[in-house]
Amino acid sequence: MGNILIKNIKSLAGILEGNAAPLRGEQLGKLEVLENAYLAIEDGRIADYGKMEDLAGITNWTDLEVIDAEGKFVLPAFCDSHTHLVFAATREGEFVDRINGLTYEEIGKKGGGILNSARRLAEMPEEELVASALKRLDLVKSQGTGAIEIKSGYGLSVEAELKMLRVIRTLKQKSDLTIKATFLGAHAFPPAYKENKDAYVDLVINEMLPQIQKENLADYIDVFCERNYFSPEQLERILQAGLEFDLLPKIHVNQFSILGGVGIGVKYGAISVDHLEELDENDIIELDRSNTIATALPGCSFFLGIPYAPVRTMLNNNLAVALASDYNPGSTPSGNMQFVNSLACIQMKLTPEEALNATTINGAYAMELAQELGSITRGKKANIIITKEMPSLHYLPYSFGENKVERVILFK
Repeated sequence: MGNILIKNIKSLAGILEGNAAPLRGEQLGKLEVLENAYLAIEDGRIADYGKMEDLAGITNWTDLEVIDAEGKFVLPAFCDSHTHLVFAATREGEFVDRINGLTYEEIGKKGGGILNSARRLAEMPEEELVASALKRLDLVKSQGTGAIEIKSGYGLSVEAELKMLRVIRTLKQKSDLTIKATFLGAHAFPPAYKENKDAYVDLVINEMLPQIQKENLADYIDVFCERNYFSPEQLERILQAGLEFDLLPKIHVNQFSILGGVGIGVKYGAISVDHLEELDENDIIELDRSNTIATALPGCSFFLGIPYAPVRTMLNNNLAVALASDYNPGSTPSGNMQFVNSLACIQMKLTPEEALNATTINGAYAMELAQELGSITRGKKANIIITKEMPSLHYLPYSFGENKVERVILFK
């Protein structure tokens, strides 16, 4: 593998040495930056960085690619810790339904939403799912994403859930992004189980989980705990079973209502609890005394017109916060993490520094990847973004809708 020297960097941002835990509260706003810098990459890892005036000895490397980044910024690649990137078809018809006054929940009750995606996915061959997902991965990479979590959950049968997870396994092999797989069989109840929901929970636990473990198809387990979906009691049953199969939780909670899912997630050692558009004092207390990361999904709030997660309140209470895209065909048809940064600043009132840390190092922690990714740290994988010329780092979230990424460098 060749060596790379990036020189004349206007600003090297996201430097973090000696860090051992997600950034909490005020820490999230601290972003170490080095002006007029160089970054040296050796065998795919960050070998060194510093001021240009201190650069010496690097040019003796053989097979050296030199990149001149004058006027440009170098950042850690984004770590998108919550997506549903594998799907069979887009759902712009439901987009029009919402314009005409239907809510997301009303669309779901009439057979749209997750069930719509499940029907279409069941019909699509695995090879076509892989091909379409690879195109989406190429798109999000071009926008700066270097690591991504992908969930199942549009299968809702043993056969289709396994098919989704096998697709994600193939993506891990074919893509140069770092990918984590999450089993989300408990995403919605199939029509056949509408009158016997606990029987579907039994199917998830007794038939899906053993096969997933046998084929080593998932890194995490997820449940959509929400009114009209999975109850707190069902959430707890599934998380208990998941731990027996060595799957830690990363769960959907508090999107539309507060049912106690945050506390259950914390109880079972959830890596993250995601959505949190609704949050109360008990949830904050539970998260404060845990290592669980609160992951907000502003793209979903933007697209559905629902409240944004109260991230400012979370930070004021010293919680660890990450931001992710929630890329999916129904409620967030975008995986653009630059736009997530913009929404965090515009709608959630985060500073650009807080938003960048929440989409890089804390996103890496929300996928258990922080030892390798998410910051400019000597010895970590050199998964980085080189921006186009920009006047300042604040221009990144300010100029929403413009792709500020010139090049993404990734190493497996």
